[in-house]
Amino acid sequence: MVRESLGQILLSTILSGNFVLAMFLGMCPFLGVTHSVSLAFPLGLATTFVIVIASLSAYVLNIILSMLHLEFLRLICYIVVIASAVQLVEMFVKKRSPALFRAMGIYLPLITTNCAVLGVALFQTARDYDFAQSMTFALGGGAGFTLALVMLASVRERVQLSNVPDMMQGTALTLMLAGILSLGFMGFAGLGG
Repeated sequence: MVRESLGQILLSTILSGNFVLAMFLGMCPFLGVTHSVSLAFPLGLATTFVIVIASLSAYVLNIILSMLHLEFLRLICYIVVIASAVQLVEMFVKKRSPALFRAMGIYLPLITTNCAVLGVALFQTARDYDFAQSMTFALGGGAGFTLALVMLASVRERVQLSNVPDMMQGTALTLMLAGILSLGFMGFAGLGG
């Protein structure tokens, strides 16, 4: 197995291996919260925090469970860690910015079921990343997730000021915009060899 460099992992995770636009993981907040950048960016940051905590915990849990020959408990342990990290984020946001907490609505607690968060933990375990690679993968995954949310939110804000035919407004337009963004990110597929 060829050892990937940290820069290669970071760049490929943000661009060509973007969880939302290339792997289609985490689509619920991607389509639901991207009405405004003011909501998309904080949700992206909250998700990035949870991804990093989940990745760190998954790395440690994988070592412990492997030593005890309890690898079959990985998934359950990862889910418990993710749910706990989301609770911390939720309490922090509620305490620091109640208006933002209300604006995010159901999408903040739904980070628990965001498959991009669980995907990071499972992918890094399957790829047998060391600690530095795992943290780079998590930061790249979170940055790519945030980038996708902010990009779609800014395009949707811009489109709201345009004259769009009634037939194309709403979900249809959002899905077309997401598809165009995804096609743009697929252009990075050859990046990094």
